[in-house]
Amino acid sequence: MTYSTYLTDRLYQYALLTRLHRPIGIYLLLWPTLWAVWISSAGQPNWLIATVFVAGVVLMRSAGCVINDYADRHIDPHVSRTKLRPIANGDVSSKEALMLFVVLCLIAFGLVLLLNLLTIQLSFIALLLAAIYPFMKRYTHLPQVFLGAAFGWAIPMAFAAELNTVPMVAWWLFTINVLWVVVYDTMYAMVDREDDLKIGVKSTAILFGQADKVVIAGLQILVIALLIVLGLQLQFNWVYYVGLIAATLFALYQQWLIKDREPALCFKAFLNNHWFGLVIFMGIVLQYFLAQYV
Repeated sequence: MTYSTYLTDRLYQYALLTRLHRPIGIYLLLWPTLWAVWISSAGQPNWLIATVFVAGVVLMRSAGCVINDYADRHIDPHVSRTKLRPIANGDVSSKEALMLFVVLCLIAFGLVLLLNLLTIQLSFIALLLAAIYPFMKRYTHLPQVFLGAAFGWAIPMAFAAELNTVPMVAWWLFTINVLWVVVYDTMYAMVDREDDLKIGVKSTAILFGQADKVVIAGLQILVIALLIVLGLQLQFNWVYYVGLIAATLFALYQQWLIKDREPALCFKAFLNNHWFGLVIFMGIVLQYFLAQYV
């Protein structure tokens, strides 16, 4: 094998490991981050800040995939959906994975250094959350809550970058995002529930049991209600609420998909949350546009 062939193979395996071919995780992390970027800037984002956060989303989601697969390297070979992942099947070594995780985090931190001190300080908590989340499924049935905190930490960071402070609205938005992550990652966990029960991995899907659909519905209602309150607090106009109506329709569709707990349809419901987050972002962007230019 020539060096160029070897390098191409490594880059291909690393792309698989970071799941760049499956961007759903990027989308689910990106939309609430952009909610925060737009709200913290009152619809007029600093484009350096926006660019840093979009790039940071891609880098940290990739790093999260790497450390997740490293943590699950002894579990994934026993799960049908994950047994062909690069670490699980031996295409990438554990040492390579850790090195890649460090490199991705260092690049992300380099971007954060372009921002203010408060944002830099908050980034250390982001790194801690990203590093510990993958191990939580061994100790608690609430790893989805830790994932929500890890995914949502970009929200206070965005406010810090724009305002040099983290106001209460940032924590309100952070809480909404944590609840939403529990919703969609429980759907995701429903796909693997039987495998997880066999190997002893914990999740909210296992914790909720036969009440899973009811709990998910309750959380979806709570998320929508809190988003309505957020809009009232920020005095958003009607177009924001049109976005929430569209999001509610997607939530209802997701409930229909998971009604029989069919793994393939539960996974489809999980993927559909991309559109839930997107229409809310569109509502936020358009309401600021109408308020400022119409």
